[in-house]
Amino acid sequence: MTASLEKINVKDDESIFIGIFQDNMEKCTWHYHNNYEISFITEGSGKRIVADSIVEFQPGDLVFIGRNLPHVWIADKETRTPTARSLEMVFLQFNADVVTPQLLSLPEFKYIAKAISLSERGIQIVGQTLNEVSEIMLQLPYLKSFDRMLHFLKLMDIIGRSETNIQLASKEYLRIRFTTQNKRIAVIHEYLMNHYREEVDLKQLADLVNMAEGSLCRFFKMNMGITVFEYLNQLKVEFAGKLLMDPDLSILEVCLDSGFNNLSHFNKQFKKVNGLPPSEFRNRFKGLN
Repeated sequence: MTASLEKINVKDDESIFIGIFQDNMEKCTWHYHNNYEISFITEGSGKRIVADSIVEFQPGDLVFIGRNLPHVWIADKETRTPTARSLEMVFLQFNADVVTPQLLSLPEFKYIAKAISLSERGIQIVGQTLNEVSEIMLQLPYLKSFDRMLHFLKLMDIIGRSETNIQLASKEYLRIRFTTQNKRIAVIHEYLMNHYREEVDLKQLADLVNMAEGSLCRFFKMNMGITVFEYLNQLKVEFAGKLLMDPDLSILEVCLDSGFNNLSHFNKQFKKVNGLPPSEFRNRFKGLN
């Protein structure tokens, strides 16, 4: 999400970041990051997309999302007004330094290790586990450093022990998702994923990977087989395909929400990538359902 994040009682020397996201839902974009994230919805309803999973959400929705797993929350159409399209969530983020392999190898941490493993596909937390975890989540912002860590470990242990967790991303998605050992390609991919709604500045992108603009273009084409902007359009079209599965969204809304400013250009790029226009893609999806 790219909207402002309010952090409560979080100090620079703490390992776990707790905050409240409270902003216009328009600012939630298809994105991912290198942190683990647990998000508890306290206000708002719509659709939650995690990788290739699309599920209705409402207050009380609780998910644990692993690192580099794309996700977004999208408002219901009827709530889309300048003042009412809002989302409120309590979120917790932590990185791999908090749950090192050495720590997870300890017998006392076996359920925490299981929770971390499950997060690779993302999980929705339901049932009695939802009640227990959400109660701790709502306490965390107001706890001091050591108490917060103790409650965090308890929360993770509860998640790992649960037999009711619902996995989100499919195994097929994990098999085909973007991976690379090339650090520059990874930086470019992450930048495009997190800025697809904006006018991408090639110079800024080149500066991120310490290359001249021309060198960046040649490097990317040589490694990926397509240009930077062709790749950007593919990312936008991939997300648009997910949005088209929501019958409440018009094709124009899908066009704008996936980062295209022109409907004609959107239709052309979508057909180029998928071999059929957005309207036919949507009709085929309806037929599958």
